[in-house]
Amino acid sequence: MQKQSIRMFLNNTYAAYTVAGIFLLFSVLLGTSIGTVYVPITTIIKIMEAKFLGFTTERIDPMFTNIVLDIRLPRVILSGLVGAALAIAGAAFQGLLKNPLADPYTLGVSSGASVGAVFTLYFQISIPFVGSFTLPVVSILFSLMTIFSVLTFARKIERSMRVETIILTGIIFSSFLGAFISLLIALTGDELRQIISWLLGSVSMRGWAYIKIILPFFIFGSVILIMNAKELNVMSFGEERAQHLGVNVQKRKLIILISGSILTGAAVAVSGTIGFVGLVIPHFARLLWGTNHRHLLPLSIFIGGGFLIIADLISRTIISPTEIPIGVITALIGAPVFAIILLKRKKVERSG
Repeated sequence: MQKQSIRMFLNNTYAAYTVAGIFLLFSVLLGTSIGTVYVPITTIIKIMEAKFLGFTTERIDPMFTNIVLDIRLPRVILSGLVGAALAIAGAAFQGLLKNPLADPYTLGVSSGASVGAVFTLYFQISIPFVGSFTLPVVSILFSLMTIFSVLTFARKIERSMRVETIILTGIIFSSFLGAFISLLIALTGDELRQIISWLLGSVSMRGWAYIKIILPFFIFGSVILIMNAKELNVMSFGEERAQHLGVNVQKRKLIILISGSILTGAAVAVSGTIGFVGLVIPHFARLLWGTNHRHLLPLSIFIGGGFLIIADLISRTIISPTEIPIGVITALIGAPVFAIILLKRKKVERSG
């Protein structure tokens, strides 16, 4: 009875957004507060007031101001954007393909983006007139090429393009691209440490410049996906029914896949490969708030952002002063959680 009451409360739209918003805000404050030097949350709020609202009632220690504004806050915001991007992309891919195993990593999109980023770092590529946006642009281009290659190959194997075929093809491409990355690493000299560190996933030592890199792609990709939430809901009942209801299925598929690839490519470009966020977070949001993509997509943004902020906090504090790659933390948390979700899902199916 108590579980049912909690579920009914969370199914309320306003309550769902309130809980998700509080979780994200709590994560931001906690991630900004905890570190080698503890910064009280009240001090963080005063620093924010002074910086963004232009007023404060008392003098703030300059050391705290520098720690918050120059070191921790940009790191927290960046990890939040990366987690949000991967989570909404995963939710969209799962909804489109109607499969719980679909996410940027199983479809090979992340591996494609990784190849683009490693290629850029290895050859120190800089596109004229693009400048600092070269890394995300190349990553996004490679992620788009990968998803289209996966779909083309899947169509060659099976014209009906069943979901299982697409995912299996994505895993094959992911393995092949992973081998290509290993080859580049084997040929690398002085840049080896930088590339390996990047591949393990990290938001360490990345300032406001990296936020400026990912932000436009995050806004564009997220807005496009949320605008297609209604179509995702319709397509979840099958492509034929969606066509009868007036949805241009092929066009919407293309838009959703491109938007998800843009989000994944931008996230991988600034943080490296971070797994399980796009796989687990949409499941968690779906269990709590249902399958309506009009709410599932924005709620995945909140939960995904908060989750990766907490994961990054754990990665830099659990064996301080040494940092563990954030991808290791998400895998250690995500794998058992995903296993539990699948077991519960199977149990419900059997009982049903």
